[in-house]
Amino acid sequence: MIEVEQLTKRYAGVTALEGISFHVGKGEIVGFLGPNGAGKSTTMRILAGYMPPSSGRASVAGYDVVRESLRAREHVGYMPENVPLYQEMRVVEYLRYRAALKGVRGRKITERVNDVLELCNLSDVARKLIGTLSKGYRQRVGLADAMVHEPDLLILDEPTIGLDPNQIRQVRDLIRNLARHHTILLSSHILSEVELTCHRVIIINQGKIEALDTPQNLRHRLRTGGEIRLEIHTETPETAAAQIKTLAGIRSAEWQTEDDWHHFQLQVETDTDPREALFAHCVKQGWKVRELSLTRTSLEDVFVEMTQPE
Repeated sequence: MIEVEQLTKRYAGVTALEGISFHVGKGEIVGFLGPNGAGKSTTMRILAGYMPPSSGRASVAGYDVVRESLRAREHVGYMPENVPLYQEMRVVEYLRYRAALKGVRGRKITERVNDVLELCNLSDVARKLIGTLSKGYRQRVGLADAMVHEPDLLILDEPTIGLDPNQIRQVRDLIRNLARHHTILLSSHILSEVELTCHRVIIINQGKIEALDTPQNLRHRLRTGGEIRLEIHTETPETAAAQIKTLAGIRSAEWQTEDDWHHFQLQVETDTDPREALFAHCVKQGWKVRELSLTRTSLEDVFVEMTQPE
């Protein structure tokens, strides 16, 4: 659905994108991640036909976004980070207007507007002025606008920005349902949502792609597989730390004391779970155990390791 080859974009001597290449297959949900200024929005705007690249090539549904811009845009629904809406229009009026601009004709306009109103849970506010809606409802209007002409590809730039947790969950469920009929390229700073939603993830930093893989495979690339929290009571925490470090699967052990209990943070090797051996060792040494839990690495850990300065 998307093919990007050696895409570069320069602004007045500043390179926003430097020869990036990737592809997105039909029916995929792909997360597009990176710190502010990494080149995410620039890439999305090029794919949506809002700006040309300086060099390289990008195509959507087989159409070059520069040489065949109009044909490519017929297949794209784009929702920018800050959705531009006509505040003085009613929701249904706005969507009918946008459908007509995007080439939907005749009775098909009413059909498509009714479909996206229902799909985005906007039917109860269809006659309300957009300016009176909450942030969550305005985001849904922007999403309905992106979908109203039945595009093959949805490009969503921060679709959950400014939403409360309940609204974020609703948008997440909606995006999953949309994947049945659309390919989705999704940018978000809420990495837990990306991890729950996306099939693959692209991480971009300083205009270059740092990683492209499934969230699971990206987690496996980290030097650590997670962290164990261990809380024990013993008279010799220094000795305990030295012994724990020798157990298989434990990379490091740090601890602090509070109210005669010693709180250990243990870094674990990838694809290991040494909790059973650790608990057996505690029992053997006669240490009282009050907590023993494992937290696996997350997409956020991957993101930080790949994008933070050395």
